[in-house]
Amino acid sequence: MARRNTPPPNSIDTAKKYRATVHTSRGDFVISFVDPKVAPQTVNNFVALAQEGYYDGLTFHRVVPGFVVQGGDPLGNGTGGPDYKLPDESNASRWPRGTAGMASSAAGVSGSQFFITLGDAPFLASNGVYNHFGEVTSGMDVIDKIQVGDTMKSIDISVS
Repeated sequence: MARRNTPPPNSIDTAKKYRATVHTSRGDFVISFVDPKVAPQTVNNFVALAQEGYYDGLTFHRVVPGFVVQGGDPLGNGTGGPDYKLPDESNASRWPRGTAGMASSAAGVSGSQFFITLGDAPFLASNGVYNHFGEVTSGMDVIDKIQVGDTMKSIDISVS
């Protein structure tokens, strides 16, 4: 996969619904993305990276019980990602258990690291910039079992 220094070109159809099935070493979970019009660059970015195989073999590098499971860092330590940052696409979310969001960095929203909330986290709505881009619609039992170092085998994207 070629490294890029800008987000992937837009390839999603904002009139369609997207889902990601994340195959992990603990089992599978499904993220249903928000309406792509709400966070178009974030949804497009996740879809493009998944389709390119970017996440294949990456680990979950952060687990905070009752708060989040986080992965998507090619370095595996919370400091890596692509050579670009996504823009702020903050949108209304109460951040309930099972919300998918993009991790944030001092330079802006990150490009590949994402997290799933393990519990309700309403403070995320006002504590920094986190692009809410989806909800887990199945497999929270799998997410609850994820440990630091568990891998993402692959991610399948479906469109309807």
